[in-house]
Amino acid sequence: MKYLLNPSTDPYYNMALDEYCLEHIRSDAPYFFLWRNAPSVIIGLNQNAYGEVNLPFLEENGIRLVRRMTGGGAVYHDLQNLNYTLIGAHPSPQPIVEALRTLGVAAELTGRNDIFVDGKKVSGYARRVSHGQEIIHGTLMYDVDLDTLIRALDTPTSKMNAKGIASVRSRVGNLKGLLPDFPSLDALQARLQEMLAGGDGQITLSEEQEAQVQAAARQKFASWDFIYGHSREAGFVFREKLPCGTVEARIQVDKGRLTDVAFTGDYLFDAPSEELAEQLRGVRYTTEDLAARLREAGCERYFHDTDAERMARLLAGQSPTSA
Repeated sequence: MKYLLNPSTDPYYNMALDEYCLEHIRSDAPYFFLWRNAPSVIIGLNQNAYGEVNLPFLEENGIRLVRRMTGGGAVYHDLQNLNYTLIGAHPSPQPIVEALRTLGVAAELTGRNDIFVDGKKVSGYARRVSHGQEIIHGTLMYDVDLDTLIRALDTPTSKMNAKGIASVRSRVGNLKGLLPDFPSLDALQARLQEMLAGGDGQITLSEEQEAQVQAAARQKFASWDFIYGHSREAGFVFREKLPCGTVEARIQVDKGRLTDVAFTGDYLFDAPSEELAEQLRGVRYTTEDLAARLREAGCERYFHDTDAERMARLLAGQSPTSA
C-alpha cells in the first residue's frame, strides 16, 4: 500500500490529519499511515465528554481530551500505543491482522470493531464514509499503562463500577509479551511499516495542505466548542463536607454549559441558594468559569466560609480540598 509518514504525537493534529486525508486525499486503492499520541483520551464524535471520561483525573495528570470525527467509544492512548489509519474506496483492517499473524501473533477480527488475541482485546477501530471514500483508524496496544487507562475511563456516571473495572482488566491486553523479537514499539512500528507498504511509494502533503491540517487542529479539534460543546445533556450529583456544612449539588450540563443546579444539605447561609443557581445557569462547565461566576455572585453569602474556588471544584466533580 502507498503511505504517508506522520511523526506527530499531537492528538489534535493527528485527528485533523485523519479528517483532511479522508476529505481531500482521494484514492481508490487504500493507503495507510502509522502514528502515536501523547497521553490522551479520544472520545467518539457523538459521546458526552462529561459522562464517559474521568475529567478530574485527566486534568490532574496532564492527559488531553480529544474528540475524533468517527463514532465508537472512548479510548486511552499513550506513547506505547500504535495507531493506524487506512483510507480508500474499500479499506479493511485485515492487513493489520495478517501482519500480526505473520509476526507470530494469533490475531483475529471479532466483535463489532475489535482485534482480539487469546481472548483479549489488543485493538479497537472506528470507521466513517465520506464522498465514496472510507476511513478506518484504530489502536494497537503494545505496552499501554493499563492502570492509567482504567482510571482515565472510569467515571461515577459511567457503566464501570468495581466489578466492571476488573472485567476490563481481564479483557484488554498488550502485545509486548507476545512479540519477543521486538523489544520496543519503535522496532515493531518500523517492521509493520515495511510489511504494510510492501515497496509502494510515499504520499506527501504540500506546504499548503500541511497548513490546512495545522489550522484544523487549532481551530476545530483543539477547541472547547468541539471537545465539550458537542456533548449532549448529562446529569451529575456531587456531595462534599465543606466549611459551611454538607453540600449536595444536583446539576445538568448540555453542550458544555450548566443548564440547571439545585443545592441541598445542612450548610449555613445568608442568602438562599436558589439565587445563586439562577446566576450559574449558562456558564461554561469548566472549573475556571464556574469559579469566576461564583466570585462575582459572592459565594460566601450562599455558603458560609466557603470560597468560590472550593465550590467550583465541587461543581466540577473535583475534590474541593485538593490542590
